[in-house]
Amino acid sequence: MGSSPPVTFRPFAGPSDFPAMVACANASFALDQTRFFRTVDDVARDYAAFTACVPQHDVWIAQAGDNIAGYVRAWHWEQVDGLQLYGQFAVVAPPWRRRGIGTQLHAWLEARQRAMAAARGHPGPHAHHAFVTQGETARAALLEKSGYRPERYFFTMVRPTLNDIADFALPAGVEVRAVQPDHYRAIREAHHRAFRSHWGAVPPDDDDYERWLDSTVFQPHLWQVAWDVATNEVAGQVRAYIDTTWNAGNARQRGWTEFISVDERWRRRGLARALISRSLRAQADAGMHESGLGVDSTNAHGAQGIYEDCGFIVEQRNCVFRKPLEPGAAGSATSLLRRPAP
Repeated sequence: MGSSPPVTFRPFAGPSDFPAMVACANASFALDQTRFFRTVDDVARDYAAFTACVPQHDVWIAQAGDNIAGYVRAWHWEQVDGLQLYGQFAVVAPPWRRRGIGTQLHAWLEARQRAMAAARGHPGPHAHHAFVTQGETARAALLEKSGYRPERYFFTMVRPTLNDIADFALPAGVEVRAVQPDHYRAIREAHHRAFRSHWGAVPPDDDDYERWLDSTVFQPHLWQVAWDVATNEVAGQVRAYIDTTWNAGNARQRGWTEFISVDERWRRRGLARALISRSLRAQADAGMHESGLGVDSTNAHGAQGIYEDCGFIVEQRNCVFRKPLEPGAAGSATSLLRRPAP
């Protein structure tokens, strides 16, 4: 790159890093055509809410002059089956790719996650976990070279228009009710119950509940929640939302038909299709022109087929990569990256 500044590595310095981090991430997203888009306010809000990540310890930055060339972030969580997972976020800005920066950042990231696992003291098993979107081919190649293997495929599906929405009727015995504040916890708990046997399920957490109430996806005016009339329990739900930041960054008017779940007693009766059709109409009424959702490609309940019946088609094929993790000595991560990049 000629007279480009040397790259050095350092920890996260605080909110003053956010503008350069956002610029780096958005440039990386654009090149990889992930369609992700972030603002400084988004990142500030997320970092303030972290509980399984301490940015001053779990973020590592490649600095190039006044710019951030790339950075990584580590965090952890536990599945309901006891598997300890260590997630990762990683971006390198286009001008700084193919210079070994991503490789050095990844080495730090894995070392940091080994140290996190050792400090937490869980007997395991432990695994590195990375969600990679369809366009992140360089990142996928780096992971595979580092010993990661595809674990599960997830699709982003889109309904290109909100015209001609099919009218799927609700099954007898349920009714959709306007969401009230005293419904929130029952709705959340019903969703966790419906997903407890799914791949990657995570146990509910009271702190997560409080963060959910303050999250940008918490838009109950768009939700479609069906109640079992006989038991007065939640039978199924679709919790749609509108991401105005995503829409601005992508010049779209897309809603998201997400958090779809049906209680085991109400499956295979057409409830999901009925709630999805109602959700699509609510999004159209809110001014949206299209809708998206994410789906596990091997969902045991045929979710992809249900969504196709509702007019959705596959837009992106994404992959979860995992690699077994062996806990290591704390302090090993920082020492990896004291030298400048070439």
